[in-house]
Amino acid sequence: MGERKGQNKYYPPDYDPKKGGLNKFRGTHALRERARKIHLGIIIIRFEMPYNIWCDGCQNHIGMGVRYNAEKTKVGMYYTTPIFKFRMKCHLCDNHFEIQTDPGNLDYVILSGARRQENRWDPLQNEQVVPETKEVQKRLFDDAMYKLEHQAKDAKAAADAKPVLQKLVERNMSVWDDSYVANCRLRAEFRQQKLEIKGQQDLDRQLLAKSSLDIALLPETSEDREMAALMKLQTKSALERESEQRLELLMRPALPGATQTTFGGLKRQKALNNHLQLQDLGIRRKKVEETDASTSSGKLQSLVGDYSSSDNDSNS
Repeated sequence: MGERKGQNKYYPPDYDPKKGGLNKFRGTHALRERARKIHLGIIIIRFEMPYNIWCDGCQNHIGMGVRYNAEKTKVGMYYTTPIFKFRMKCHLCDNHFEIQTDPGNLDYVILSGARRQENRWDPLQNEQVVPETKEVQKRLFDDAMYKLEHQAKDAKAAADAKPVLQKLVERNMSVWDDSYVANCRLRAEFRQQKLEIKGQQDLDRQLLAKSSLDIALLPETSEDREMAALMKLQTKSALERESEQRLELLMRPALPGATQTTFGGLKRQKALNNHLQLQDLGIRRKKVEETDASTSSGKLQSLVGDYSSSDNDSNS
């Protein structure tokens, strides 16, 4: 297939082989648009995200393996290994982030624009098989006594881990002896969990609709139930409402054009403690006995005039 590349290229009639290849004759680069910044030492490559990150611009998660068109630049050397910097734009916002290679630690370092999602741990804590470092490998190759001690430690570690591994194998055989029964049991558990999750989502949706909220509710815990049982909504009593009404009446100006005045201290406390009486407001209630006596002693005056006397005079 390699010999066909030269045959498949189109050579124009005015092509001069003395000027070089086709790219040089046309004045273009072999990388085309990817080399538009080649004079600055930058080429455009397809960069794949080495791990999960958080964008500082939009605060969105960008997973490992997402690919970008990145600007690749050589920024230094680690012994004989070049150090490259990659600059790319987030596909969810206008933020740019830069990532640089770290040959000394066999890793990538974020310079700006993003932060790494920390999923790293010490493999020794999980009892994983860790490869030996270069110093240990060199010592194993040079020192025979150290190699013998290292082998003895490995044999002791294997003997200590053998009972645990045997228990794990036995448990695995007991659980997955009948794969059909184990599969049915797991599927039944998954169905039950799915129903519980769906019911909780319906309750949360009803609560949000009742409260006119648009937030994400966290799962309910025992501490939340205990705190809710201790709390009680405090409403104002009738005496408190009456005190507020009296205070509002006292602070209201008597004349329409007067300005509102405020008072405090002992006078305000006394006004709140004393119950207003009708005499304080200038209202006098008429007694029933006085009203009956006045009606029995004389006739009530009528608003309509008495014209009987005038009629008698006219007849006479």
